[in-house]
Amino acid sequence: TTTDVLDGWAVGEFTAAGLTRPTYRRGEGPGVIVIHEIPGITPLVTKFANEVVDRGFTVIMPSLVGTPGKEPSNAYAMQQMAKVCIAREFTSFALNQTSPIIAWLRALARNLHQEVGGAGVGAVGMCFSGGFALGMMVDDIMLAPVLSQPSMPLPIGKARGADLNLSPDDAAAIAERAAAGCQVLGLRFTGDKLVGDRFASLRELLGDAFIAVELPSSKTTDHSVLTEQRDDASVERVLDFFVEKLQP
Repeated sequence: TTTDVLDGWAVGEFTAAGLTRPTYRRGEGPGVIVIHEIPGITPLVTKFANEVVDRGFTVIMPSLVGTPGKEPSNAYAMQQMAKVCIAREFTSFALNQTSPIIAWLRALARNLHQEVGGAGVGAVGMCFSGGFALGMMVDDIMLAPVLSQPSMPLPIGKARGADLNLSPDDAAAIAERAAAGCQVLGLRFTGDKLVGDRFASLRELLGDAFIAVELPSSKTTDHSVLTEQRDDASVERVLDFFVEKLQP
């Protein structure tokens, strides 16, 4: 059942930037924000988040769409995708814009960091939220941003497929942090159309600070590196990245 999947997770909510969203929290140690993919906090997203907890982190999973704990299905995914496309907090189609949800996520990360301390925080986004950890990098406390199959804005046309969902100011701030040594980990299947040409844009923006994990696609549906089409070695790479950056 839904509740069993999230056993041991404390339910709360967080308000900032005019938005209130439910949160699920577990663990001890430095903070990591795990941002789910479409259609929501699924059992496999929770499994991954539990593995982050087990490595010695306080994890918060915000619930942005969907029903926490519910198994994914095509109908459920389509329904939640439609919500993401029209919700004003996600700029699903706009070019060169930072989604309003980023301000909320940055506040959530700052709040968690103030409470648990440590060197800084990490974040991982997946699919529609894949680029969110990049937007959170404008804050100096973000030391371990992870982008798994970043898919926004939706890659309709070449420009959108290469767009990083960042305002010019935020892009400049992030390039500066990368130049100062903040690394970004990106993961994708090479045949994943939703990611578009974004990895080329990330290389251009971040230079040597961008660490790309690119897996050969075995089938056209390969998309979710850390969950539904999980690659164990990539999951380990993300966990190691968090440990390396946040538990020096």
